[in-house]
Amino acid sequence: MEGKKKTELAKRLILLGLTFVMAVVEFTLLSGCGNSMEEQGYKITNLVGTSSDYSDKNNWLNIPNTDKPVDTFYIYPTVYIDTTEGAPDIADINSEMMRSGALQQYNTQATVFEDSTNVYAPYYRQSNLASVVDLPSEELEQCLMNEQRTDIYGALDYFFENYNKGKPFILAGHSQGSCILRIVLKDYMQAHPEYYDRMIAAYVVGYSITKQDLADYPYLKFAEKADDTGVVVSWNTEGPGNKNENNFVVLDGAVSINPINWKRDNTYASANENLGSRILNNNTGEYDINKPGIADAQLDTERGVVVCTNTNYPYINFDNLNIPSIFGSESFHNYDYSFYYYNIQENVASRVKAYFNK
Repeated sequence: MEGKKKTELAKRLILLGLTFVMAVVEFTLLSGCGNSMEEQGYKITNLVGTSSDYSDKNNWLNIPNTDKPVDTFYIYPTVYIDTTEGAPDIADINSEMMRSGALQQYNTQATVFEDSTNVYAPYYRQSNLASVVDLPSEELEQCLMNEQRTDIYGALDYFFENYNKGKPFILAGHSQGSCILRIVLKDYMQAHPEYYDRMIAAYVVGYSITKQDLADYPYLKFAEKADDTGVVVSWNTEGPGNKNENNFVVLDGAVSINPINWKRDNTYASANENLGSRILNNNTGEYDINKPGIADAQLDTERGVVVCTNTNYPYINFDNLNIPSIFGSESFHNYDYSFYYYNIQENVASRVKAYFNK
């Protein structure tokens, strides 16, 4: 890709507020941390350098003041986009560009968990979108397995040792954040079953969990209904026009759940069943609240995605850039949370209640 096109793409993504996802292939390292886990044969390996200092509160996007009985650990999507010559390929932990973008994504996505949980969100070093947008998938994987994983593991260690205090918890992310969550579930949690036993749910939104993932890691259970616990919850949202297009966040064998009716079959859920959408209006800087929500939802069980037929709402389209769209011409990737905001909020409360009822 020519430099000019790369710059134009990055600018377009900024304008759209699009969250970028970096591809990750199967990660099969057995892992662990600490003496007790080493005795069981697990050891986390190949971490790049040392993590950022998470005893420094300035390295946390959010440390809650509330004291609810459940915590959420949230990983924001890619927000670092620097097209200037010589810009770092990986953001410094103090990058103002990254930090301001992370705050916007927190307000758009992570707030859905605040009614029921204490939300913790670390800043972490991430790749510059402008430097990875045209990389092949194997090189993108290498990017993701470097400073990003090291920081998230460091943040998780500090979270569990200093903030969580043995409470049940939720993991949540979107796009690149969900790519990292896939690694956390397969690697970090395998090394820490004492933590995993307290996990209410992992919302791996905006990137696929696959049938192969569930087969390779049988302790991972995908959600089957609205109130089961100890489960993975995942979906990618598309318009019907994406059916035969490549979508960078949709993997072969993808598995999804309907974020309106929380079913795994193709039962249609109308927009009238949507409790409410909450979408950032880029013109006003405020969130437009629509109750009932503006989006319907139906699973395409073959493709493993949520199909929204309300494609008259502005969707992501890169045709005018004269380059292939990485998400397809009718992707609602940026609205995975926003379209179904109040259904997700209610679902978090349902799973928390079910956990304590057990």
